[in-house]
Amino acid sequence: MLLINCPHCGPRAQAEFGFERPVETILPVDASTATMVERLYTRTNARGVSAELWRHSHGCRAWLRIDRHVVTHEILCVALWVALWQAPQ
Repeated sequence: MLLINCPHCGPRAQAEFGFERPVETILPVDASTATMVERLYTRTNARGVSAELWRHSHGCRAWLRIDRHVVTHEILCVALWVALWQAPQ
């Protein structure tokens, strides 16, 4: 089980959080079909660090961006997700 350090509530068990999706799959409203297909269906599932969107659903209900290593599950960074309308760079 992961221990996630919520910016509002402090360290909490993974069971309090819900995984939403990798940040790279968040698309702008005006994205082309080719962009949508590329980001949603032809992504690589590479080992290494993944930026992910999580929700503290059994706590403060904040949306969080968590940078997590997908092999070791080490959490490198937790930050509030404040700009849902922005496409990832």
